[in-house]
Amino acid sequence: MNITWNYDAPSGDEKSIEVTFTCDTPSFSHVRGVNAVFDSSDNYDADATEVRVSEVANGVKHKISLGVITPPAE
Repeated sequence: MNITWNYDAPSGDEKSIEVTFTCDTPSFSHVRGVNAVFDSSDNYDADATEVRVSEVANGVKHKISLGVITPPAE
């Protein structure tokens, strides 16, 4: 099972991002909000946000393997 993700940088006063996590087996997407990372000057930190999103992806993968997150019902 592989998990990939996609998101856009926050804009304006947003402090979180909407991330789409895509699982290959079973094939489905899961969307959730993730807090973006900002430095001490309140500038968006893209590298640190990517690390945070990858950590959340590990949790999403684990929850899929346990059956906590499942494909949406059709």
